[in-house]
Amino acid sequence: MASALNMGQALRLWRDLHLDLVRDEHPDLTARQIAIMLTVYLDPPPHTVRALAEKLGVTKPVITRALDSMGKEGLIGRRRDPADRRNVLIQRTVKGSLFLEHLSDLIIRHAEKAQS
Repeated sequence: MASALNMGQALRLWRDLHLDLVRDEHPDLTARQIAIMLTVYLDPPPHTVRALAEKLGVTKPVITRALDSMGKEGLIGRRRDPADRRNVLIQRTVKGSLFLEHLSDLIIRHAEKAQS
């Protein structure tokens, strides 16, 4: 079992992880966008704008703006719910899955480094 990080180790891990994220070729996402991505990819579907707004404690326009940016990068897809055309369903994409795989690899690498 891994030991807990102290404050300095945790903050250095977070800084170094973010430095890698802003330096690499992958999209540079905000904390809100990461929270949306992780919710969509880790929690079972369906995901709607309304449900994401409730879960994150923000308004629907905030979610829509974040989805617009992530959609342009190909990280998230959207389509109308065929059962209720008023709802927009948020969909996972291959590019989004690959982005989160890259993110998890970075987290693991930095966590192992912080533990050594």
